[in-house]
Amino acid sequence: MRDFTWGIAATGGIARTVGAAIAAEPGMRVAAVGSRNLARAQALAATLEAESAYGSYEQLCADPAVDAIYVATPHAQHLQVAELAIAAGKAVLCEKPLAATVDDAEKMVRLAREAGVFLMEAMWMRFNPLVRRLAADPRFGEIRSVQATFGFAAPYDPAHRLWAPELGGGALLDLGIYPFGLAQLLLGMPADLRITGSLAPSGVDAEAAGVLLYPGGRHALVATSLLGNYPNTACVVGTQMRADLQTPFWAPQRIVLTGPSMEPEEHVLDPADNGYAGELREVRAATAEGRTESSIMPLDESLAMLGLLADARRQIA
Repeated sequence: MRDFTWGIAATGGIARTVGAAIAAEPGMRVAAVGSRNLARAQALAATLEAESAYGSYEQLCADPAVDAIYVATPHAQHLQVAELAIAAGKAVLCEKPLAATVDDAEKMVRLAREAGVFLMEAMWMRFNPLVRRLAADPRFGEIRSVQATFGFAAPYDPAHRLWAPELGGGALLDLGIYPFGLAQLLLGMPADLRITGSLAPSGVDAEAAGVLLYPGGRHALVATSLLGNYPNTACVVGTQMRADLQTPFWAPQRIVLTGPSMEPEEHVLDPADNGYAGELREVRAATAEGRTESSIMPLDESLAMLGLLADARRQIA
C-alpha cells in the first residue's frame, strides 16, 4: 500500500513540528513543501526528505503527488491556502484556529462542504489520548467545573504574528483557544461568559480571563496571556471524580484521577501516540473512508469556538 502523502504550506516552527510527526508516522511522508519564499521551502523539504519544494501555495496545492495539505501559515492566511487546496480536491488539515475570523471560517467550511472535500481544524488537544480518555470517562458523574490557564510572557513586537492584528494576533486565538476548547469539549458551549482583559498597543488582546457560565451553576474558569507566565495546568471537577492535568494541559503526558471512592489513578502518555499523530491518522482514515468531516473535531464546533472567542474579545474592547 502506498504512503499517504502530505504537502506542507509554510515553513515556521509548527510546520517543522508537524512535518517531523508526519515523517515519523508509518505509512506517511511529506511529499512537498510550499512557501512564498522558495529558499525556505527548499530548506524544509530537504530536512523532511520531501521530493518537491514550491515558491507558491498555488503550486503546492496543484501537485498531483500530494493527498492532503497541512496549512501552517499565520491565522489570517488560512482561508487563502485552504481555498486553493479545496479547489484542487486535497484534504485539508488547517492549524488552529480554523481561521482568523468567523466569516473566513464560515467560507472555508462552506467551500469544503460544497466540494465534498475533507476539512478539519488541527486542534491536537482533541486527539491526545489522555484528553480523549477524560472526555469519555463516565466516572466524573456530572462535570461541574473546568479550570485551565495558558499564558507566557512574549516580548512585544508589533510585527510578530502574536501581536500583529493583520496576522490574526492576540492571546485568545493563539493560546486561549486551548482553555476555552477544553471547556467546550467537556461542558459544551456556554450559555454566557464574563471576560476581562487588556489590549496591546497594536490593538490585539494581550490577556483575557473570566468565567464561562452553564446551566445549573456549572462553569469554566479560563485565563490566557501574552504578558506573564501562567501555570498552564488544568483541573476538571465532577460530582464523583476529579482530574488534574499537568503542564502543558493541552498536550498532557500525565494525568491523575482522584475521588472519594477510588484509589488515585495515574495515566501516562505513550510518546508515540500523541495528539499530532492522532490528527494525522484521522485525516488519512477519513480520506480512505470518504468522510468529509471528523467526528472528533467537527467543523460546527470549530465555528462555534471562533464565535465564542470573538465574543470574549468584544468584552475586552
